[in-house]
Amino acid sequence: MSKTNPSFLNGVPELLVLKLLSRKEMYGYEIVKAIQLQTKENISFGEGCIYPYLHHLEREKLVTSRRTEVNGRSRIHYRLTSRGNKRLEKLSVEWGQVAAGISALMTDKHA
Repeated sequence: MSKTNPSFLNGVPELLVLKLLSRKEMYGYEIVKAIQLQTKENISFGEGCIYPYLHHLEREKLVTSRRTEVNGRSRIHYRLTSRGNKRLEKLSVEWGQVAAGISALMTDKHA
């Protein structure tokens, strides 16, 4: 994938962030690296993309945060709320439908 993500990826950062936070509490840079690693570097969102999503998710009460000290550095760890888990479930179903529809069209031999 190129450095600039295609516009059809709008909304994907939210889905990926919620999914990662459903597994464990994480801080922002850790989320950025996890997305790169777990998508085999096919998807890459910088901190400038992920932090605004985290702040938005916190305002919407989909995640909570807590500040910790790690090796003299302050880090904000984020955790999914029950409301965030419900949002993740909804987005996962929607994404499954979109992915199935695109896959069906892209593999249609009758075109």
